Amino acid sequence: MGGNLSAKVCVSESSETCAEEQTGHLSVHGTQSLRERLSLVKGYSPAAHRAAQGKLSVSEWSMSRSKRLFDIVIAVPVLVVFAVPMLAIALCIWLTSRGPAIFVQKRVGQNGRLFSIYKFRSMTVANGECSGPGLTKDGDCRITTLGRWLRKLKLDELPQLYNVLRGELSLVGPRPKLPQYEAVPNMPYRPGITGVSTLAFRNEEEILSRVPAEEMEHFYNLRIKPLKARIDARYMRQATFRTDLRIIAATILSCITPGRPLAASRKTSKTAGASEQVTYLDYSRESFDTPS
Repeated sequence: MGGNLSAKVCVSESSETCAEEQTGHLSVHGTQSLRERLSLVKGYSPAAHRAAQGKLSVSEWSMSRSKRLFDIVIAVPVLVVFAVPMLAIALCIWLTSRGPAIFVQKRVGQNGRLFSIYKFRSMTVANGECSGPGLTKDGDCRITTLGRWLRKLKLDELPQLYNVLRGELSLVGPRPKLPQYEAVPNMPYRPGITGVSTLAFRNEEEILSRVPAEEMEHFYNLRIKPLKARIDARYMRQATFRTDLRIIAATILSCITPGRPLAASRKTSKTAGASEQVTYLDYSRESFDTPS
């Protein structure tokens, strides 16, 4: 990597690794199996992932019916309250840029099953004038003016509450990845709308903007993807109802005040029970050195 990337980058929130080459619907790559697609990605090691999966443990809460009930109890009233605003957002998208208001894409879900995720379209429909890699960064020409605000406030994620009702997503969990970016092919729990790595990498697009376009995929797979997977796996091993509530509260706070550093909320990391000591705050302090 270039010398301009030799500085230490402190991890802080995740833009979606969305690959919105937006046609309104983006299908999976051909008929290849998930493992075949993953094997094409730089940095993917089948042996390493088999070993990681063998050690993958999950808290009782993460797999419980109570968590599923909690998801539904929250998702239904939020959808009802935001029904009119969501219709307004959809209309604004339709009026301000060409293409459908809802973006549909295949993602990897629980136990490696593919499902269709729904988002408000925040990028232009793919064309020859402005194309790019599957990852997005600050200043990406594919992001619309309205889409930039939707992504900043995370309003583009609201349609995913429908995925929660369908049982494809949970409110809190690792973000569902595109097949070529999935680090844990057979994740035993549901992915989520928000999660620890989502908060930890809340400025991912800013980090990627410092990486040359031709090296972005390699940098992501080498540096960001493994760290996200480790952060999420550690959280899911110790997740409880109370820690999920903290993650949701922190997510709402980051949407309302997107410029506020999460470190200001460290007071919430006071000592709790042994199963609740690890929260997103422990991970927001992780960092990594970019290659020189």
